Amino acid sequence: MRRKHPDRRFFLVAATLLLAAAGPAHADDVDHDEALRLLQKGSILPLAEITAKVRAKIPGKVLEVELETEDGAYVYEFKILGPNGRVKEVEASAATGEILKIEDDD
Repeated sequence: MRRKHPDRRFFLVAATLLLAAAGPAHADDVDHDEALRLLQKGSILPLAEITAKVRAKIPGKVLEVELETEDGAYVYEFKILGPNGRVKEVEASAATGEILKIEDDD
């Protein structure tokens, strides 16, 4: 029996749950199958790795994550409930984990 890599398993479970909770997909959303292909090709980092980088800089509870394309680049969009009760929208490069944008969610 082949054992799955823990990061891959976390990514698959998290992506499935988040995509199911997100409702109808938008034109720029990346579906689960494409996300898996990108991960296997090494085009994007595992969600667990990106989440750790984001949480190290932005405290709070992750409410939602979506993988999207923005201007031809893959971006994870996080919604994070901060300790002050406000929701932040954080965009991070799916390729590097670099935080690209932080703003209050309206």
